[in-house]
Amino acid sequence: MGQENGSSTTDFVLLGLFSDSRHPGLLIAIVLLIMGVAITGNSALVLLIWSDTHLHTPMYFLLSQLSLMDLMLINTTVPKMITDFFSGHRDITHIGCGAQIFLYLMLGVAECILLTLMAFDRYLAICNPLRYPVIMTPRVCVKMASSSWTGGIVVSLMHAVYAMHFPTCGAKEIHHFFCEVMALLKLSCEDTSTYEKVVLVSGIVFLLIPFGLILTSYILIFLTVLHMNSPEGRNKALATCSSHLSVVSLYFGPAMIIYMTPGSFLPVEMDQNLFVFDVIVTPMLNPLIYSLRNREVLEAVKKILCRKLMFKQK
Repeated sequence: MGQENGSSTTDFVLLGLFSDSRHPGLLIAIVLLIMGVAITGNSALVLLIWSDTHLHTPMYFLLSQLSLMDLMLINTTVPKMITDFFSGHRDITHIGCGAQIFLYLMLGVAECILLTLMAFDRYLAICNPLRYPVIMTPRVCVKMASSSWTGGIVVSLMHAVYAMHFPTCGAKEIHHFFCEVMALLKLSCEDTSTYEKVVLVSGIVFLLIPFGLILTSYILIFLTVLHMNSPEGRNKALATCSSHLSVVSLYFGPAMIIYMTPGSFLPVEMDQNLFVFDVIVTPMLNPLIYSLRNREVLEAVKKILCRKLMFKQK
C-alpha cells in the first residue's frame, strides 16, 4: 500500500469476524438467520405498537423507539460484513468507516439515554400512578425520544470527527467486522492515550451513570411493589420491569466491559465476541423479550391473527 507522510491514502481493510474459522459459511448463515429474526421482530413490534390503539401509551411509544434503534444498529454493521464475505472484498472507504463509527456510536448513546428514560417511565407508573398521566403526556414522550436521538447524534459526531483525524501508518487492516473507534485507534501513528481517556470518561457518563440511575429506579420500584396489596398488580408490575431489566442487562453489560476496560487488557477475540453480542444478538433478543413476556403485546398479536383468520373465512 502506498504511503504519504506515514499515512496510507488507500481504503481501510476490515479483517472480518470469521477470518480464522474453519466453518465461516455456517457462522455467516447463523448471522443471517439472527439478522432476519431481528429485522422481522423489531419491524413487527413497531408496526404493532403503531397500529393498535391499546398500545398507544408512553411505555410502548418509547419501546417503539428502541426497536427502531435496534433495526438501525444491526443494519449498520451486518450487511457490510455479509457483503464482504460473499464478495471477497473487505475494503471500506474513509467516508464509509467514519459513517459506521458515527452510526454505531449514535445508536449506542441514544439507546443508553432511552433505556434510562424508560426506567424513569416505569418508576413514575408504579411509584406515582396518580401523577403519571399528568407528567407523561404525549409531548413529554416525544421530547424524551427526541433527546435520546439528539444526544446520540451530538456525542457520536464529536467522537467520529475526532477519531477520524488521527493519521494511520502501515497496513490499514482493522481487526474487526466493522469500523469501531477503538480498533481504528490501534492503527494511529500518534499517541492516542489522551483520547482513550476521553472515551473512558464518555463510558462513565453514558454507561455507568445511566446504569446507576436505572438500578436506583428499580430499587425504588421493587420497594413499592413489595407493599402492593393486589397480587395481580404486583405480578403485572414485575412482568414489565423484568422485561426492561433483561434488556438493560443485555445492552449495558457488554458495553461497559468494552468501553471501561483498557484496550490492552481485553483480548481481540473477546472484544469481538462482546461486540457480536451487543450489535447482533441483542437486537434480536429485545423484541422477543418484550413480546413473549408482555401480556398486552401478546393480546394485540392475537387480535391481529384473529382478524386475518376472519378475513380469510369471509
